[in-house]
Amino acid sequence: MKPLAGIRIISLEQYGAGPFATLHLADLGAEVIKIEDPSVRGDVGRHVPPYSEGDTSLFFETFNRNKRSILLDINTPEGRAIFDDLVKVSDVVFSNLRGDVPAKIGITYDALKHLNPAIVCCSLSGYGMEGPRAKDPGYDYMLQALGGWMSITGDPDGAPTKTGLSLVDFSGGLVASGAILAGVIGARRDGIGMDCDLSLYDTAIGMLSYLATWHLSAGHEPLRTKNSAHPSIVPFQAFQATDGWFVVGCAKEKFWQRLAEEIQMPELATDPRFDSFGNRFNNSVELLDILERVFATRTVESWVTQLRAASIPCGAVQTVGEALADSHTIERGLIVETTTPALGDVKSVASAMRVGTRDEPHRRAPLLDEDRADILSSMLNYDAEKIEQLNASNAFGTKNS
Repeated sequence: MKPLAGIRIISLEQYGAGPFATLHLADLGAEVIKIEDPSVRGDVGRHVPPYSEGDTSLFFETFNRNKRSILLDINTPEGRAIFDDLVKVSDVVFSNLRGDVPAKIGITYDALKHLNPAIVCCSLSGYGMEGPRAKDPGYDYMLQALGGWMSITGDPDGAPTKTGLSLVDFSGGLVASGAILAGVIGARRDGIGMDCDLSLYDTAIGMLSYLATWHLSAGHEPLRTKNSAHPSIVPFQAFQATDGWFVVGCAKEKFWQRLAEEIQMPELATDPRFDSFGNRFNNSVELLDILERVFATRTVESWVTQLRAASIPCGAVQTVGEALADSHTIERGLIVETTTPALGDVKSVASAMRVGTRDEPHRRAPLLDEDRADILSSMLNYDAEKIEQLNASNAFGTKNS
């Protein structure tokens, strides 16, 4: 049995950040039921180009394996009644809607506790349920801008730059998955649920971490650095070889001493300009000029092979394709395979949350409304007559089958 078997999450989730949060929990055995809006043909992620077919896409498959789907219009009396019955038999109601929406549509703890006193109501919004931006729609790009990330990313002489991945979305999803688990543990202990008011904005600000501490406590102004250099440790950045780029990081004195030996310049380790973290930082221009000239004489593979053998932290700057084909990726079991009716065989990456073994196969992402019949009959114990009546209503949209 997977570690989260027995936890049921009712999720009004869409696109990336929300589905990324529950993806990890579904992979670990939680039952995640996607409540999809019939007025827009379900989760918008189903229709994201360029690889889409009908009501699914490779984008959607990435974030929604091991989940279940039911179309449900909770704005209708019949749809709301079904939703309320699901709340009674679930542990969590999760959403990633705009910050003011959960209260408006009645999915906060105060609105649901009469149905299930132990329900955990978790909202992951752009800016949170409170604050001057609570009603604003929030997306990763805006959060990287507002959170200060773009001001410190990219070449010093170039434009402010976002990270290559939607890291605020993904980090917010991981924050939400942790909050959900903490909420469930607390609710099962005390019998009382709660609201979890999470936001991508909080995530972006929180991940400023030590840079925030430096600024708030010492007035430090973070700047963009050449070649993705670390803001305080030298050398710790990308270097150009004859055929590409690689990264070297000397986060400990022993690594710096070994590096000096490996480049056949042992005198650098005792040079008073470079013999400590502080001195290397203060004399970084001179040191990096030396290292850049040395590393430019050989290939990436040559340098990385030699430095890895000396246990010096390093790595080639790989393309996405090279990273996915890396022997370490394969050996760690980081590629997941599923088969879909519309898109055929799909390969995606595994959750980084490794709990126990990864031997069990994964289910593809659900077809739109695929699990309606089973949810109504097996989970909610509705009889055939009631299901027929509901199917004839607008609970599942105006064009339900």
